[in-house]
Amino acid sequence: MKIGVIGAMQMEVDNLKEALEDTSTRTYSGVEYVCGRIGDTEVVAAVCGIGKVFAAICTEAMILEFHVDMVINIGVAGALTRDLGVLDVAVAKNVVQHDMDTSPLGDPYGLISGINEILLPANPSMCSLLGECLKDKGVHYLTGTIASGDQFVATEEKKEWIRSHFEAIAAEMEGASIGQVCYINKVPFAILRSISDSEGGAMDYQTFAEKAAILSIEVVIEFINRAGELQL
Repeated sequence: MKIGVIGAMQMEVDNLKEALEDTSTRTYSGVEYVCGRIGDTEVVAAVCGIGKVFAAICTEAMILEFHVDMVINIGVAGALTRDLGVLDVAVAKNVVQHDMDTSPLGDPYGLISGINEILLPANPSMCSLLGECLKDKGVHYLTGTIASGDQFVATEEKKEWIRSHFEAIAAEMEGASIGQVCYINKVPFAILRSISDSEGGAMDYQTFAEKAAILSIEVVIEFINRAGELQL
C-alpha cells in the first residue's frame, strides 16, 4: 500500500519526513515529493502550494508518477460553524468548490461541468479511521462538507453565503481541487483540516501553526500505522 500525503505547510511535511525511513526525493513542476516508509507502508509527501491549481498539479503528479493508492490532504481551514474552535479539526464527508459558478447558464452553484457533480464524496472508510485516530488523541472534530475556493474567506457575508448554499462546516483553498483530481482518477481521498480561526477565539499564528502541524502529523502517522484496517 502506498499513501500520498499533501500538506499545506512545509513544517507538516518536515515533521512527517522525520518519521520516514529510507527517504528519497523527486521534483515535478517545482513540487518536491518526499518518498519513504512507515513500517511496511510506502508514503509520498509533498507541499502543494496555495490555491486550487497548485493543489491539482500536485495531486495529479502524485497519482500518475507515484501511483499512490489513496491521498490524504492536511492543512488549515476557517470554521463556518460555532461548533468548531481553534485547533479543533474538520474532516470532510464531502468537498465542494464554492467559487465554481455557472449559474447564469441555469446551473446550481458549485456544479462541476464535465462530471456534473457538486459534492464530491471523501472515502468513508478513510474518514472513519481518521475520526478514530482523532478520538484516541482527545481531539474534538466534526465531519461534514468542506468548501474550497481561490479566495481567502474573511467576511461574515461570504461565510454565511457558503453555509447557506452548501451547509459547509469549514472553508479553505485546496481540498476540493484535490478531491476532484482523485475523483476523476478513481483514487480514494480524505481531507483533514485544523481550524485556524473561529468566532470563539484566536491564537498567535506561529503558535497555532506549530501546534496544528504537530497534531496533523501525529494523526496521519497513526492513520498510516492502522491503514491495514481500511476497507476501500
